[in-house]
Amino acid sequence: MTAEQTAKIVQTLLEDKRARDIEVMNVEGKTILADRFVIATGTSVTHIKALADDIEFSLKDQHQRMPDHIEGYSTGRWILMDYGDVIVHILHQDERDFYSLEKLWQEQRRTG
Repeated sequence: MTAEQTAKIVQTLLEDKRARDIEVMNVEGKTILADRFVIATGTSVTHIKALADDIEFSLKDQHQRMPDHIEGYSTGRWILMDYGDVIVHILHQDERDFYSLEKLWQEQRRTG
């Protein structure tokens, strides 16, 4: 499965669970971290954890994909799920506003 396919599946799962402001960023060739970032906002800690749980379960159950690691689950304010070629960021609105990942990577794409 390609990074683009995985990112699209994650995007659909997030849409189905009512995540907000979902963005898929193509960072291929700009970083060794991944080829795609999927960034979304959850409305509460419970919602953010539920989004992460659904992604993990669905990718494992339907596509035999397990994350290399997951960070931030215990606090649920910013959960990062690393699938190697795709990194999923699910953030609370405050963290998303503060860290502004889209702006950071858009600037990188312009200068890179």
